[in-house]
Amino acid sequence: MDILEEIVAHKRIEIDQRKQFIAPRQLYGMVAQKLQDAPATTVKFATSLMESETGIIAEFKRMSPSKGWINKDAKSSIVPLSYQKNGATALSILTDTDYFGGYDEFVQDARATGVTIPILYKNFVIDEYQLFQASFCGASAVLLIAVCLSKAECKSLMSLAHELGLEVLLEMHDRHDLEYAELQPDMYGINNRNLGSFVTDVNNSFKMAEQLPADVCKVSESGIDNPETLKSLREAGYNGFLMGECFMKTSDPGEALNKFISNL
Repeated sequence: MDILEEIVAHKRIEIDQRKQFIAPRQLYGMVAQKLQDAPATTVKFATSLMESETGIIAEFKRMSPSKGWINKDAKSSIVPLSYQKNGATALSILTDTDYFGGYDEFVQDARATGVTIPILYKNFVIDEYQLFQASFCGASAVLLIAVCLSKAECKSLMSLAHELGLEVLLEMHDRHDLEYAELQPDMYGINNRNLGSFVTDVNNSFKMAEQLPADVCKVSESGIDNPETLKSLREAGYNGFLMGECFMKTSDPGEALNKFISNL
């Protein structure tokens, strides 16, 4: 079993436990009430990336399976808002607990402290229950990973996400995932990290760029740690750049983002 298979197997157990804590019908009712009281944000994730000069999706990630703790003391009540103040176009917040040290509450904390830019609910989404979790905590979009889902499952989850007012970043890695692109997600992501081995190679985005549809929102994910790489990716057709570790490994992620943008 590789790392991804292990994570997904654990995720199924985790979701079943969560459903016992908050029954699906109860959660669905909570989301319906929240959407009635406060409709989903009108700040569009894909549009924000397409119109941005930098397109940086700054990620709040405290740990990973390959690196262990990156920044254990980072606070969701501080870093996401600091990212926004220092020029992030959008945010990505890890909500997987056991492998990434994240919680749904981190998204809620970000919103409570004044974050208004789009937030990606970053998790291994395999069940519709998780879409309701994302909506309830205040996310703008969800990540769907092609390799974790059948095409039919992906299509169904994407449809429900849209019903809940959530945009979808569909993550692909290699040519075997390209058939999922015809589902027409809001954002087409290329992960430079192999989720089975966690080996990262930013050249993957360059190899995959021309195989994606033209005139869609394209996002390069992982392994981007210098301005020149981002510039080259933009020239290759990408609009969004998901970056986390290069900021989170510092004592002040927001300031690290500020310096990165200045160097652009």
